[in-house]
Amino acid sequence: MTAQQSQKPKKTTSAKGRTTKKAHLIRMLQSKTGSDIAALSKKLGWQSHTTRAALTGLRKAGFEIAATKLEDGKPTRYRITAEPDVKRQTSGSPEATHAR
Repeated sequence: MTAQQSQKPKKTTSAKGRTTKKAHLIRMLQSKTGSDIAALSKKLGWQSHTTRAALTGLRKAGFEIAATKLEDGKPTRYRITAEPDVKRQTSGSPEATHAR
């Protein structure tokens, strides 16, 4: 270990205190007006194709996402209208294992 490495402060953030980008995405989509791809991408530091793929991932996870086109020239806004049923997502159930 070099002298520079030993002088760096250690991170003290716990895993519980960390908010994931997925959690930020869900929170932004849960707002009353939702959000557009550009705003989501800017906030999360993602490219637009990555943001669209994340929306697809949420849909596959059971979230219902509504897309609303407001006016001419305005971007489409996305909003979560329903969240997945937690009981369906249990991976340890025999039905879930059999479906794979």
